[in-house]
Amino acid sequence: MPLTAWTRAGDLIVTGVDAMATILVVDDEFGIGELLEALLTDEGHRVLTATNGRQALERMTEARPDLVISDLMMPVMDGAALLHAMRERSDWREIPFVLMCALPELSIADRVDGYDGFLRKPFRIDDVVRYVDRLLSERPGPRPAP
Repeated sequence: MPLTAWTRAGDLIVTGVDAMATILVVDDEFGIGELLEALLTDEGHRVLTATNGRQALERMTEARPDLVISDLMMPVMDGAALLHAMRERSDWREIPFVLMCALPELSIADRVDGYDGFLRKPFRIDDVVRYVDRLLSERPGPRPAP
């Protein structure tokens, strides 16, 4: 059964996602994180934020996300290292991961693999919504509690 929600403007939204998802947004640029948090909250999702990969891993121990959207280039721990750490853990291995970067995807493809979606900065809002909807609709059914 699709999720039915209302935007702040009063528009009806029907998506293929059956339940509110928890999405972790990881970016050291405050404006990007804030924008994605507002956008995805308006879409009906619970949004967690982190400013680097290490902080993201800490947040993931507090609440397991259904999707991670992460910048590539960040201080402390970058997006590639975060993705690698997630894929090393069996309980996080299957979480979809969207990578964001200002560089073209082809220029980073040899350095990073295993991500499920790519958003080139600056991105279009509808691209973010499309990626999120697609990745969440493809996720398997409810997962057992860790």
